[in-house]
Amino acid sequence: MIEMVIDSIRVSLMNYQRVVILKEKLSERYLPIWIGPAEADAIAVKLQDVTVPRPLTHDLLYSIIDNLGATVNSIIVNDLKNDTFYAKIILNVDGGMMEVDSRPSDALALAVRVEVPIYVEETVLDKAGILLDQETGKPISQETEKGDATTKGKKPSEEELKKMSAFYDFINTLDLEDFDKRKS
Repeated sequence: MIEMVIDSIRVSLMNYQRVVILKEKLSERYLPIWIGPAEADAIAVKLQDVTVPRPLTHDLLYSIIDNLGATVNSIIVNDLKNDTFYAKIILNVDGGMMEVDSRPSDALALAVRVEVPIYVEETVLDKAGILLDQETGKPISQETEKGDATTKGKKPSEEELKKMSAFYDFINTLDLEDFDKRKS
């Protein structure tokens, strides 16, 4: 598993879909995950420290977990099948660990509230991770990065590459001009 951080939330200029961009904590590899507008707002509200008058759904989820005596340990984006990402929320419950199936967007919205690590399975990054050209900000093929430690592991099949082309097309529609600039 690779530890990631939320780099940004972007909106496609073509269709206004939201994408959360995860960045590998110790590298320059990114993972774009499409999310709904409500989940994008829930993540952005917390990242920007915006106060809301009533708890949002993910605040409620955290409150329930806490009131039941559990704690969130981490979240893991653990699979990608048929263009759908899967995640798990890892809970500490009564001295043991419990995994709860989740959409990545909900798991990420919870993770930013409780400030826990975000992990992604290497196989998911092998399928959907991208490297960006530092000059243009456009995605570059990982095959061109031979010898780079980020390309270790099984290469995606031709069929997987075809399925993932929609992700690359989507990334190419994003405004990435300020991609590497952190917002305070």
